[in-house]
Amino acid sequence: MIIIMLGAPGTGKGTVAGILSKKLNIPQVSTGDIFRKNIKEGTKLGILSKEYIEKGQLVPDEVTIDIVTERLKEKDVQKGIILDGFPRTIKQAEALDKILQKDQKKVNMVINLTTPEDEIIERITNRRVCIECKSIYNLILSPPKEEGKCDKCGHKLIQRKDDNEDTIKSRLENYFSETSTLVEYYEKKGILFTATVSKEINKLGEDVAEDIVTYINSK
Repeated sequence: MIIIMLGAPGTGKGTVAGILSKKLNIPQVSTGDIFRKNIKEGTKLGILSKEYIEKGQLVPDEVTIDIVTERLKEKDVQKGIILDGFPRTIKQAEALDKILQKDQKKVNMVINLTTPEDEIIERITNRRVCIECKSIYNLILSPPKEEGKCDKCGHKLIQRKDDNEDTIKSRLENYFSETSTLVEYYEKKGILFTATVSKEINKLGEDVAEDIVTYINSK
């Protein structure tokens, strides 16, 4: 099964994708992970990606498509994958369809998570990250056992510089303008599953993940 995760920052994509990965026994793969792995290993695509990233530029569609194409050839994703962060554009979505068609595969489901903007801002401004193992906590929803320390490795927790209200609003604006056409693209294909993650309706990431698994099993 091939699943794509859509959702603005702070909607709980990582939480939902992580639960689905365990329940469905298929790996969760983020574009960021793929880039970091290639950069660390010094691959040709990794070096090329690094040049753009270091300049503060977006990695072009062509490079992103090539780097994801290589990842899809690896053994661990042959039975399925949960893609987080790809595709981001219609060009990438169309390229992914062609890549999968060659192996007689297709995107089975696109999960579009939505959350009220005020909740997203609250979540992200309360987010803390471990400086060592990169584990993520939320001071409201999932606080560490000991204030300021990571439960897993005991290192210091920090707030990212861009986890502030002004930056978050800008990121949300960019996200919605970028992905609105993607939502329409997959909606027309009849594979879009939209779910709201919100404390206002008592539906958090774990609840939504369970709903999605139930939906998949009913098909």
